[in-house]
Amino acid sequence: MHDNLIILAGGASSRMKKEAIVENLTKEEIAQANERSKGLIGVGPNGRPLMDYLLLNAKRAGYKNIYIIIGEQGDLFKAFYGDKDKDNDFYGLNISFAVQYIPEGRVKPFGTADALFQAVEQYPELNTQFYSVCNSDNLYSSEALYALRETNSPNAFISYDRDAMEFPSERISRFAVAKLNEDNFLLDIIEKPEAAIVESFKDASGKIRVSMNAFKFKGDTLYPYLKNCPVHPERDEKELPTVLLNLLQDFPNTALGIPFSEHVPDLTAKEDIVEVKAYLKKHFPVLDWNNPVLI
Repeated sequence: MHDNLIILAGGASSRMKKEAIVENLTKEEIAQANERSKGLIGVGPNGRPLMDYLLLNAKRAGYKNIYIIIGEQGDLFKAFYGDKDKDNDFYGLNISFAVQYIPEGRVKPFGTADALFQAVEQYPELNTQFYSVCNSDNLYSSEALYALRETNSPNAFISYDRDAMEFPSERISRFAVAKLNEDNFLLDIIEKPEAAIVESFKDASGKIRVSMNAFKFKGDTLYPYLKNCPVHPERDEKELPTVLLNLLQDFPNTALGIPFSEHVPDLTAKEDIVEVKAYLKKHFPVLDWNNPVLI
C-alpha cells in the first residue's frame, strides 16, 4: 500500500464559470461558482467546500500525505487547509501544495498531465514511490480510494460501471469509455465514442466502463511519460489518459481497471451545485473527522 494522494485542483474551471440560469442558488453560491476553484465551493450542510468531503474519504481510506495541485492564484486553498507550502496538519492529514504554473504564451493551464508533472518536479520524492491521483471536483468514495491503495498492480484506475452513474444520458454519453482485456487490464481509453460502437467495449462482466480520473501510478515508471507527454491536437492540452496509454505501449497489462458500481458526485457546472448539496446533506449530515474507522 501507499500513503500519497495527489488532488488536481489547478484547472481553470471554465464550465463552472459559464453564464447559466439556475434556480435555487443563492447570490453567494453563484459568486463562489464564478470566483473559486470548484473544490472550494461551499456545498456542505455547514457551508464547507466539497474538498472537505474528499479529504475525509481519503483519510478514511488510509491516506496520510495529500498533495493539492493549485493554480498560481490558489491562495484560498491555503486559507482552508494550511498556510505553509508543505506539511500542514489538517485533522491528521499532512497537506502540501504544488503549483501548476501557466507557460508563457498561454492563458489557461496546460492540462492534467502537465499539472501532475509540475507536482512531481516540485516533490521529486514522489518519483520513487507509488501515489494515487484524482480530481478535486469529484467525490470519490472511501471504498474506491482504498481500492487504489490496496491493489498490487503497479498502475490502476477505478473502472466505473456507466449504468450506475446518476447523470442524464446525454452527459454520460460524453464520458470516455475504457476498453479492457479479459483480465480487466486497460487496453485503450476512447474519448466520446460513437453510440453505435459502444456496445463492443463491454468488459468481461458485460458492463461498459468509464474512467473518472481516479488513478494509481508507479512514480518511477510514469515519470518519463509525464515529461514527454504530447499535446492533444484538438484540446491543446497534455492529458493523463495520453500518458497512461503511452506507458502501456511499452508496459502492457500494468494498468488494472478496478471495477466499481456507484455514483460519483461531480461538480462541473453551476447546474451541479444543487444536486451535490442534496447528496451531501443526505450522506454526510455531519463531517466526522474523529471517526477512526478505516475501510
